[in-house]
Amino acid sequence: QVQLVESGGGLVQAGGSLRLSCSASGRTISSYGMGWFRQAPGKEREFVAAIRWNGGRTYYGDSVKGRFTICGDNAKSSVYLQMNSLKPEDTAIYYCAARFYSGSYVRTDDYDYWGQGTQVTVSS
Repeated sequence: QVQLVESGGGLVQAGGSLRLSCSASGRTISSYGMGWFRQAPGKEREFVAAIRWNGGRTYYGDSVKGRFTICGDNAKSSVYLQMNSLKPEDTAIYYCAARFYSGSYVRTDDYDYWGQGTQVTVSS
């Protein structure tokens, strides 16, 4: 089994920044890739960003491209999300996820393990 734990969420004013962290444990082999998703109250879970360990390719959702940056350390089984120029519409619970097979980086069903989530609230 794999366990994921997110941290770094909190309350920030519009235009501010936050850095989220996610650490994985419980499995000795490396994942294929990791990603971040978010879910606001009453809405579907939305793809935010992802990284593929082989080659380091990154992917971003249209709503966050240019403002958010994903990075990580596969050896440490950790991934980070730097969020800049935050907007009130970024308010959501942010989830870290890991996948162990190839597939779509934007589909929630293609991820094998999920963290508990961390709350991000952006005030205006």
